[in-house]
Amino acid sequence: MQAMILTQGLTKRVSSPDGELTILEGINLEVAVGETLAIVGASGSGKSTLLGLMAGLDVPSAGEVTLAGQQLCELDEDERAQLRADHVGFVFQSFQLLGSLTALENVMLPLELAGKRKSRDRARSILGLVGLENRLKHYPNQLSGGEQQRVAIARAFALDPDILFADEPTGNLDRRTGAQIAELMFEMNSSKRTTLVLVTHDRNLAEKCSRAVELEQGRAIPIDD
Repeated sequence: MQAMILTQGLTKRVSSPDGELTILEGINLEVAVGETLAIVGASGSGKSTLLGLMAGLDVPSAGEVTLAGQQLCELDEDERAQLRADHVGFVFQSFQLLGSLTALENVMLPLELAGKRKSRDRARSILGLVGLENRLKHYPNQLSGGEQQRVAIARAFALDPDILFADEPTGNLDRRTGAQIAELMFEMNSSKRTTLVLVTHDRNLAEKCSRAVELEQGRAIPIDD
C-alpha cells in the first residue's frame, strides 16, 4: 500500500541548561494512504514534536520525513509551506479560529487564500456536513466548544486535504462532545479517504484508529490491538 507519510530514523534533540536533551530517537513510521494513526504518550513525551516534524513545521536533528511523496529535507521553508497548503489540514486542541470572523468566514479563508472559486458556496456546504448550517453567521465567542471544533474541522477539510493532522482535537471538550467530534473526524476520513494522524491522551479515541503507537523515552512503541 502506498505510503502517505514515512519517517526514517527521525530524531530531535534540543539544548537545555543541563546539556543536550533527546526528545525523539530513531522514529521509523509508515502511514498508508487513508490510514488512521494515533500517537499517544505521557505529557512531555514528544507527541506534538513528532506531529510537527511529520508536517514539516519543524526540522529534525537527524533522519528524514517523506510527506505526500516529497522528502522534506530537500525543501526550503517556503516549499514546505506550499506542500502543506496543497496536501495538509490541521485541527488543534485550542480551535485557533479567528475571533473577528464568522464561522462561514473562518472556513472561507483558506479557500480564498488558495484562490478557489465559489469559496462561499463551498464553505456553506462543508459547514452543513458538520451540522452547522444554522450557525454560519455566528462568531467563535457565540459558539460552544464543540461547535468551534466543528468549524475547525470544516476549515481543515475545506481544501480536501490528503492528510489531516489533529493535535489533541478533543482535549478541551467534555466527554460527550469529544465523542461526537471524534465520530465526525472519522466520518470525514472515511468519506474522503483522508489520511488521519492524531495526537491524543484519550485511549478510547486512540482505539478508534486502525493503528496506534506510544512514545516512551523518545521511541515509538506499537500498541497491540
